[in-house]
Amino acid sequence: MGSGIAQVAAVAGHPVILQDLDEGAIARARAGIDKALARETEKDRLTRSAAEAARERVRYVVSGDLSAFAPCRLVIEAIVERLGLKRESFAALERVVAPEAMLATNTSALSITTIAGACQRPERVVGLHFFNPAPMMPLVEVVRGHATPGALVDTACALVQRWGKTTVVAADTPGFIVNRIARPFYGEALRILDEGIADCATIDWAMRTLGGFRMGPFELMDLIGNDVNFAVTSAVYEGFFFDPRYKPSLTQRRLVDANLLGRKTGRGYYDYRDGAVPPAPREDPALGRSILERILAMLINEAVDAVYWGVATPADIDLAMVKGVSYPRGLIAWAEELGYRVALERLERLQAEYAEDRYRPSPLLRRLAASGGTLRG
Repeated sequence: MGSGIAQVAAVAGHPVILQDLDEGAIARARAGIDKALARETEKDRLTRSAAEAARERVRYVVSGDLSAFAPCRLVIEAIVERLGLKRESFAALERVVAPEAMLATNTSALSITTIAGACQRPERVVGLHFFNPAPMMPLVEVVRGHATPGALVDTACALVQRWGKTTVVAADTPGFIVNRIARPFYGEALRILDEGIADCATIDWAMRTLGGFRMGPFELMDLIGNDVNFAVTSAVYEGFFFDPRYKPSLTQRRLVDANLLGRKTGRGYYDYRDGAVPPAPREDPALGRSILERILAMLINEAVDAVYWGVATPADIDLAMVKGVSYPRGLIAWAEELGYRVALERLERLQAEYAEDRYRPSPLLRRLAASGGTLRG
């Protein structure tokens, strides 16, 4: 992620310092950026002179000493997702950079407020959550911590937009917008699998063919990596004080324990080894619709609940899900087309069947269903 963000900034015209403790990581970053810029010229998305200029703007540093960042007006941290290490890094960065420098974290799920709490001036800290791969994915979530002033959020949005990215503003809650709202896409698919209602191939087929999603949940988890997906789910679950709506799957935990992480290890929910035969889905329209309707009701409820709790505006939520994870349409727009009452009734049936708080409807979903109101301005 760090090298991808560095590439974006360098192409946009900024001098960049890319630093890591590991010499091998820096070598891989340099090779990756060089390869990516060469590919951009081959596809006529960058001129050779522009690519060469971007390449020359990146300075690579192998060190644990952060003094190289002293002249920087913006530092974006993209280290491992460990809260203690991030807090240590920000405390050290603050001692090096100028008082007016902006400090940003690329965390996908950890609290901006907690990270900023390690600083003497937490008001200089903001979340800039890029999606992987950063040069290709258009969305950046700009996350305001408890002390982050609106002016800094505006400055961060304007800067990232000049880099050609689409920004949405999120409150500092677990998972922010995308990683919070998308949890049922994976979690409810795993629940359907665990119940024996359908296999992975059938669930993926239903979500792709009937729902219009670019990828089904299991092929997407295998692409992301089951270790990464499980870690994000666990972080959101713990961040919400073990709310059952975000409960991780034991099935996924077992795959992680067995190192069946998906494409990167050759096996996950599917077998990617040479000669492996992909499983055939059961292309039953009635079964497929029931799968889609169940998962979609959970996604809509999560999106509406994010509005209820002030995580983001309805417009930013829809934009985030389309630009960040390539959903076929925004969930608020989808809910208004489907009807909030329909989504509520589906959830209430699930709640009645399972008697679990996992399926509790958002208070706002109930209000919208009762009033016939709208969230679109």
